[in-house]
Amino acid sequence: MKNYFKYNQRLGISLPSFDRDWDTYSHETQYEILLYWEKIRGAIPDRIADLEALINSKQAELNNEADFNRSCQLNSEIAELASIINDLWLWYRTHQEITEKTHM
Repeated sequence: MKNYFKYNQRLGISLPSFDRDWDTYSHETQYEILLYWEKIRGAIPDRIADLEALINSKQAELNNEADFNRSCQLNSEIAELASIINDLWLWYRTHQEITEKTHM
């Protein structure tokens, strides 16, 4: 199944990566891909929780930071982590209806 997914370094998860239209895959292959995606998708909330903890740590550091340049760097890092979280939630929700079909 890993051939149908590509690891995304920024998000820290594998994402679907197909070389042809979905409908050209056999029903068995589609089912296996969806099951594999469900495993990945199920780990997304844990990944988000880890990133939220990192944001909280950086915010705590920012509260005590007197150096302007370091404060700017921390703000930038926090914004990037928040962007990653947003993208992860999008992947989690966008494919929820597809994943639900595997349970019918």
